Amino acid sequence: MRITITGRNIELTDGIKEAVQDKLSKLEKYFSADTDVFVTLSVEKERQKIEVTIPVKGHIIRSEQVSSDMYVSIDLVEEVIERQLKRYRTKIIDRNQNGGTGFTQDFIDIEADDEEEVKIVRTKRFGMKPMYPEDACVQMELSGHDFFVFRNAETDEVNVVYRRKGNTYGLIEPEC
Repeated sequence: MRITITGRNIELTDGIKEAVQDKLSKLEKYFSADTDVFVTLSVEKERQKIEVTIPVKGHIIRSEQVSSDMYVSIDLVEEVIERQLKRYRTKIIDRNQNGGTGFTQDFIDIEADDEEEVKIVRTKRFGMKPMYPEDACVQMELSGHDFFVFRNAETDEVNVVYRRKGNTYGLIEPEC
């Protein structure tokens, strides 16, 4: 694995870099040697945050952890990614696409547990009238949800608005 570490509002000391390398090297048993791992460490007030992104053949494995201690955040992020990999192993490895390129053969060959299956328990249908993203944010707030799917009046494509930390909003648009 090739680990790229960047920092925002933090001095990347050798100790922090070594802690990240040590923890994330535990994930090497899942990924092939040419897998890129992008790590961003940041400090915002008392919040020590680590974001790890691992793009692997059509999937993005991502975790973000925040605590008051950077070393605790580093420990947590590795545990969360390992749990994600074990839980969704059968979903992220598509045997029809070159055996799940990006993963080690040992990880691919492990038998799946029946508990790993994702179960959809409810389906909702609703009409989508065209609206502007700002109107969709208002509608989201009125519905009490953290996201809202709508047809963008400007592009006529399906978009999603979502609530972010700090009372801000995000917009997800399809990439063509």
